[in-house]
Amino acid sequence: MSGTYIREKVDVCVIGAGHAGCEAALACARLGLDTIIFTVSVDSIALMPCNPNIGGSSKGHLVREIDALGGEMGKNIDKTFIQSKMLNVSKGPAVHSLRAQADKAEYSRQMRKVLENQDHLIIRQAEICDLLVENNQIVGVKTFTGTVYECKAAILCTGTYLKSRCLCGESITYTGPNGLQSANYLTDSLKNLGIEMRRFKTGTPARMDKRSLDFTKMEEQFGDEKVVPFSFFTNPEDVQINQVSCWLTYTNKNTHEIIKANLDRSPIYAGIIEGTGPRYCPSIEDKVVKFSDKERHQVFIEPEGLHTNEMYVGGMSSSLPEDIQLAMYRTVPGLENCRIVRNAYAIEYDCINPRQLLPTLEFKSIKGLFSAGQFNGSSGYEEAAAQGLIAGINAALSIQNKEQIIIDRSEAYIGVLIDDLVTKDNLEPYRMMTSRAEYRLILRQDNADLRLREKGYKAGLISKEVYEATLYKRELIDKEVLRLKNTVVGASKEVQEFLISKGSSTLKTGTNMSELICRPELSYEIVSEIDVNRKPLPDDVVEQVGIEIKYEGYISRQMKQVEQFKKMEKKRIPPDLDYNDIKSLRLEARQKLISYKPVSVGQASRISGVSPADVSVLLVYLEQFNKQHK
Repeated sequence: MSGTYIREKVDVCVIGAGHAGCEAALACARLGLDTIIFTVSVDSIALMPCNPNIGGSSKGHLVREIDALGGEMGKNIDKTFIQSKMLNVSKGPAVHSLRAQADKAEYSRQMRKVLENQDHLIIRQAEICDLLVENNQIVGVKTFTGTVYECKAAILCTGTYLKSRCLCGESITYTGPNGLQSANYLTDSLKNLGIEMRRFKTGTPARMDKRSLDFTKMEEQFGDEKVVPFSFFTNPEDVQINQVSCWLTYTNKNTHEIIKANLDRSPIYAGIIEGTGPRYCPSIEDKVVKFSDKERHQVFIEPEGLHTNEMYVGGMSSSLPEDIQLAMYRTVPGLENCRIVRNAYAIEYDCINPRQLLPTLEFKSIKGLFSAGQFNGSSGYEEAAAQGLIAGINAALSIQNKEQIIIDRSEAYIGVLIDDLVTKDNLEPYRMMTSRAEYRLILRQDNADLRLREKGYKAGLISKEVYEATLYKRELIDKEVLRLKNTVVGASKEVQEFLISKGSSTLKTGTNMSELICRPELSYEIVSEIDVNRKPLPDDVVEQVGIEIKYEGYISRQMKQVEQFKKMEKKRIPPDLDYNDIKSLRLEARQKLISYKPVSVGQASRISGVSPADVSVLLVYLEQFNKQHK
């Protein structure tokens, strides 16, 4: 008996409500578009199925950039963190990164609250099984129960749910993370549309009962005395809370021997796992095999929240059988009597080859269809949220017939992330790292607002007041830097005594204040003692002035490199360019360019297999092409 199916109309359909989906849906709704977000379980909105933290090395940069553009992740972790720490403070400001332990349940609850109270946004628990495409344009989506939602744009944020299966030794369950329902139908629809799919894997460690652990055998890890918020919108006073401790312990020879003796029972080494795992976040089995010279590996014991005894065993993700897991964990100091609440497991899932996407995160072959998050072959909550925000903004702008935004490598870590995904061959889950950013001295986490507020304002997610406040901040910084350069410091007795007291060499002739600040042993704050004309400035302005003066030479050099980079990025390649007409191109380069369809000469130059000589040939051809088509 056939029934009558429901049909509804919306502007945007967001498929998946993880960290990518939440940012995508909020961006579209806040830009005034009627948006619906689908999830296999409403209880899994902004779920943190793996590590209980936000930020970390390079990932903290992404969260700050999301916030600067008008996203939600930074605000949400500021409301729900239980410990916060600035990493790499002994190094230069380019690699300083904020990391916060989250109360996982509260993080999810608070994000759900934001979504539920957002105008133009509807939450729907349903599995999407089919994408409806006409004339290479997305026109709707269909649920498992048959309801059709007609739309102008759709954003795929399926995370690790597509045809997912979880592996713990010989035991395999066909579920998504945390035992949630997997999504088993959408993959076939995507393949029918000609979308190239991949099979990736990731893993997570066990969770343990806090009462069964002996913390006296571990090193206590504290948060920062003065907490720095993630969001530029958060009042710093609001995040000065009583923090919980984390703990550090180590694996040992006994741990490693148990693992080595049972590798044949690991799905990774027994050939059961088909997907490719993340090289930069290996399982404990991988660590023991690939780093056999190491006598021990760090293990971080981290609380999952304030209202649970579950502890996350960071650094020991595994897919070994349950009995081997327990034996292995119990060799670690402090875990001798541990009780496992949730077993460690590996999860395999379907995702796409992100080379099929434009830098806007729209599919090259299907107008109005966007993609974000782990479905794009990346890993991590922060990478997902960053892509979700950009996909959401661009989906909204495309519907409004406005120019979509592209953030390039010189503007943000988000630009590096997306460019790497759509330009390079990523054969494993992609993880953001500071080493991937060529211009990291100017892409610091402390100046994300100065770099990206304008883009957020133009997109419509940042208010005029906030944007003008950022412009005023920039003005205060520039004025103070100029004043310091013009403030002459003489070789007076008072100045010489000050320099001696700070372990700095005395002056032979006069200099200016900025020259003094550049000395390794001095800083903007320290020289305030002899800077009689200094006026009080906001803390964030003080921070920027100190960095910009101290690293001026390096920053200036990097800005010149950026200028060269920008020239290549501005040389656009027509989407209909026929590379077969460029006879001087090597065959490999021609094949790669046809396959990738780069949007600029800059992007073309970063494709593996396209040499500098090929780029030169392309530049000459484009010059002639543009003259003929004026």
